[in-house]
Amino acid sequence: MRTPTMSGVIERRLLINYRTDPDAVARLLPAGMRPQLINGHAVAGICLIRLGRLRPQPLPAAVGMRTENAAHRVAVEWDTPDGVASGVYIPRRDTDSWATTLAGGRLFPGEHHRARFDVDEDDRELRVAFRSTDGTGAVRSHVRITGGWPGSKLFDDLGQASDFFRRGCAGYSPTSAGRALDGMRLHSETWAVEAVELTEVHSTFFDRIPAEPDSAFLMRDLPVTWHSLSPMRMD
Repeated sequence: MRTPTMSGVIERRLLINYRTDPDAVARLLPAGMRPQLINGHAVAGICLIRLGRLRPQPLPAAVGMRTENAAHRVAVEWDTPDGVASGVYIPRRDTDSWATTLAGGRLFPGEHHRARFDVDEDDRELRVAFRSTDGTGAVRSHVRITGGWPGSKLFDDLGQASDFFRRGCAGYSPTSAGRALDGMRLHSETWAVEAVELTEVHSTFFDRIPAEPDSAFLMRDLPVTWHSLSPMRMD
């Protein structure tokens, strides 16, 4: 069955980043992938994303869903016949949507855990938390929207951070069958990233590795499509 292209709007995308130990992160990765390094650090993160008007093309926006989702990510690179490719490895995905839980890994790439989300946001602050219904994962986060550059040991400035995330729009995630990685690429004609002040983050997933919170970035109201990539074999 042909996998549909998915369309929607990123209503809010909070990207929280950690500086991590390359050797520790490497143990989380499948064979053939290695951590992508910035200033000697591996980069791990959590993407907390609210999607609106999410639907398969060519269905109209009016029938689309609104969902809260999370992805734990590691910036990676791997060798191809055309040279070194880069993207993200996504060992865990969570969602508040039954439809996404059922369809992920079947109708479109990406298997998800079902989770309950708690979001509190205004013009100055944003709090996003979730806990999976199976008890295997939880996240708590808080950022302040200040309009300034709060600093980072990974990125020199907002432009460098924005370019880094735009280049990492190919994501691969494990499947329950374990023989290949599901792949999907995010595409948007526009791209705008805002730095925010990270005041708190806790992830039960990243408790297992040495990980130091570094920075956070916010994206809003971004029309996007997701295109399936060929599965990456786990040979």
